[in-house]
Amino acid sequence: LVGGGWLAPLRGEGGEGLGLRLDRPPAYAESGGQVADQGLITAGGTRAGLAHVYREDDHIVHRVSMAAGSRDDLLKYGAQGHCTVRVDPVARASTQRHHTATHLLHAALRTVLGGHVHQAGSLVAPDRLRFDYSHFEAPSALQSALIEQRVNDWVLANVDVSWQEMLLAEAKELGAMALFGEKYGERVRVGSIADYI
Repeated sequence: LVGGGWLAPLRGEGGEGLGLRLDRPPAYAESGGQVADQGLITAGGTRAGLAHVYREDDHIVHRVSMAAGSRDDLLKYGAQGHCTVRVDPVARASTQRHHTATHLLHAALRTVLGGHVHQAGSLVAPDRLRFDYSHFEAPSALQSALIEQRVNDWVLANVDVSWQEMLLAEAKELGAMALFGEKYGERVRVGSIADYI
């Protein structure tokens, strides 16, 4: 995934670190337990690794660490519009798979343990996921096996995942599940996994 445009400094981070804002940011910012994208920003002959991407007010901030060239050159070329961001496709794809797996796990937990089960936190990263949920006792060995089998069956079915943007009111009318007090805007992105969840 490639994006770019101009960039502007937001703050110095000490040493060679720098917080940047791009006019067309392609990187996913850390949010809702999902880690930020990894990648590289280039401008002219300069290169900077994405150390972190996060939201601050209405901006997406790219905290970078210089790999080649100077901060001044990165800012100079970037301000002229000669800036490219390359998101690591392997890390992005692995994170996306774990994101989908958290939804499958949530659905399996609700199916096996009951509809009262709700997500209470998560971590979605390229190398792992963690899913926190509410329930009144630890699942039994049989329940754990059923949950695992259900998720594995869904994964092996290899069904399509689709996304649709709509008004929040429309999403609620369709029965979309909002998660543990997250703040949603007027328009939301609703994911569907075929007829499974």
